[in-house]
Amino acid sequence: EQEASSGLMTSDDYYSGSVSAAFGGNTCIIPFAAQHRGQSLKDVLETYHDRAGPKSVVDYSFHLIISDPTDTVLHQELPKAIEEGITSFKVYMTYDRLIVDDGQMLDILAVAKKQGALTMIHAENNAMIKWMSGKLIDSGHGAPKYHALSHPRTAESEAINRAVALAGFLDAPILIVHVSTEAGARIIAKARYDGRKVFGETCPQYMFLNAKQMDLPDMHGAKLCCSPPLRDRASQEEIWRCLQNGTFQVYSSDHAPYRYDDTGKLHAGPNPDFPQIANGLPGIEMRLPLLFSEGFVKGRITLNHFVALAATNASKIYGLDHCKGSITEGRDADIAIWDPDVTRVVKAEDMHDNMEYTPYEGMEISGWPTTVIQRGEVIVEGNELKAVRGAGEFVPRKTFDSTGMPGRLVPELDPDKNFGVDLGI
Repeated sequence: EQEASSGLMTSDDYYSGSVSAAFGGNTCIIPFAAQHRGQSLKDVLETYHDRAGPKSVVDYSFHLIISDPTDTVLHQELPKAIEEGITSFKVYMTYDRLIVDDGQMLDILAVAKKQGALTMIHAENNAMIKWMSGKLIDSGHGAPKYHALSHPRTAESEAINRAVALAGFLDAPILIVHVSTEAGARIIAKARYDGRKVFGETCPQYMFLNAKQMDLPDMHGAKLCCSPPLRDRASQEEIWRCLQNGTFQVYSSDHAPYRYDDTGKLHAGPNPDFPQIANGLPGIEMRLPLLFSEGFVKGRITLNHFVALAATNASKIYGLDHCKGSITEGRDADIAIWDPDVTRVVKAEDMHDNMEYTPYEGMEISGWPTTVIQRGEVIVEGNELKAVRGAGEFVPRKTFDSTGMPGRLVPELDPDKNFGVDLGI
């Protein structure tokens, strides 16, 4: 139940989306609360609380999307949001209606660092994408599959490199979201090796889908349009390798469902060029079954690594580990019980989101969550939902914990090295 910058709404509300999450073994979600230009964060958060509170069957928080970092937003509303337990922001380096420039990003990073928040970054070079998209459209290549060409790998790696440099300048913690390329992952790995406060995230579509699957008749390739786009099989293997070696600490659904009709993918008409197609895929219900089946069952990752990617890492990074992410005395009794012997073929009709297709149709999955417990109460048992609307609670999160990540100030910001100038960074 999130508005795109175009005004388009995702197909799920907080009921259908949270039910889908629960059946996929998730007991807590952190969807996005999106600020668009001219909106106050106070109004945005009130709107999203009103949407989620009466409907969500699982616990929830919000990541705040910041697109209009005015002085009021930076110095009053962001600190207030952090005080209320919303301790992660997302910024975009692309999309004309969402993009923040480098100076604005520095402003946001500085506030986040000072107040104890984590900045999440959609890192793609906007000019490169617009240039490439224009060339493709002008040459008659507007079909959905050409979306995969319009966001070059270099657009991702350049923007990740720039984001890491900006954050490193301020010694601010960042998380690069939905990484799709080896080159981008290598930049993250090097930054971490150098002691930077940088985390990496990837998503199911970059591990289980590829661009060739977009080469479909009519407009059906639109179902697989997302950004960054699907890559090739070689990239899939590299993303797996980076998941295995710890370059990616977070594995998220990137759940952004749009139906294949005029309310979603085809909102601009029955035959739009790819820039007019709504970007995003459904994924929250399949996030963990895919990783369990293709990761743990097939021996790519250990069971402990699966648990870390499923829950523990995200709970620590996002400030939820005081109540979520581990089975520990004093924590919420959130437990997903898996049957490793269950085999299912993925079908859209079996999903619980408000979609008529799944990009993982026909995949055979080994292992499935059969019982899901939230705060000691069973919310899913087999194929039956036990939770009621509004059973989920808002979870205030802690500020970012940089323990073990000491970081360092650049000389220009270090009073011991810059003639004693203290800019309060």
